Amino acid sequence: MDPELHSLAGVLERIDERARLGADTPFLWPTGFGMLDDLLDGGLRGGNLILLAGPQGQGKTTMALQVARNVASAGQAVLYFCYEHDPEVMLGRLVSLEAGLRYESHAPHQDRFRHLFEDPVPTPDGLVGRLQTLPTATEAVQAVLRYQDLFHVHRSTGSTTNIKVIAEAVEQVRAATGQSPLVVVDYLQKVKAESASESERAAEVVEDLKDLAIMHQIPVLAISASDKAGLQAGKRMRAHHLRGSTALAYECDVLLILNSKYDIVSRQHLTFAANADTFRQWVVLSVEKNRNGRSGLELEFRKHFEQNRFDTHGGLVREQLVDERLVLE
Repeated sequence: MDPELHSLAGVLERIDERARLGADTPFLWPTGFGMLDDLLDGGLRGGNLILLAGPQGQGKTTMALQVARNVASAGQAVLYFCYEHDPEVMLGRLVSLEAGLRYESHAPHQDRFRHLFEDPVPTPDGLVGRLQTLPTATEAVQAVLRYQDLFHVHRSTGSTTNIKVIAEAVEQVRAATGQSPLVVVDYLQKVKAESASESERAAEVVEDLKDLAIMHQIPVLAISASDKAGLQAGKRMRAHHLRGSTALAYECDVLLILNSKYDIVSRQHLTFAANADTFRQWVVLSVEKNRNGRSGLELEFRKHFEQNRFDTHGGLVREQLVDERLVLE
């Protein structure tokens, strides 16, 4: 019998068993961004593909890494496929993030932590000795150590890391932790695929990631690049600017798009002139698609990129937004 053929009787029996004994795998992975979790009805859901898109420099990796950190810090496994950076770089960013969460404006700049990890000069006491040269560093590293066994980073490459490699790594993390992990793919257009054109490759990858989420009943959070139109200065990125195929917006369960608040607040808004510099410090996270709740809402989060993080206490955008920045001559 086909193992994927399910009678309703069997489905009801499994649900009843979970209700009585509890579930081996969680249904929700909270992001730690309160208002976003509220809109997503609790967080990222198993079986869902979530796309996080936006122009360059708006903090897609920063937000994805912070979500991953929040999940691991809450005691749930994470598997982060990184096509852009080495694991050492990601560790440095996590340490910087932890320092920022604890000391806020008094935390060192992220460059200080990067130099700690990259300094080629030998230190007699190793990393412990280096940490003592930077206030807050020891506490930040200790915070990372609390979830070190739950957070896995895969050094991915566009020439070798395909969906099969991703699926095998999911199984390895499950075996190591006893948990089904949140999967983060940074980023989708880098996943190796067999199709010839960019559009066909994007469609192939997004369909495979969606199948992976359903098969393992885990959330897959994939960062998506913008096309050239979405990268133009002063232009607001929307769903139709996703780089590759229209299948990206169709296949995903949740579509989140980051834009600079400065770029997308209407110049005709009465408060723009007085608040322009302040707007530069915020991003707008648009919930463009949400199969689990409300969509079409705009959330704002303050940037602290010098510490590799956002302030998770966001709010609803009150100003009038535009699809493209209005430049008044």
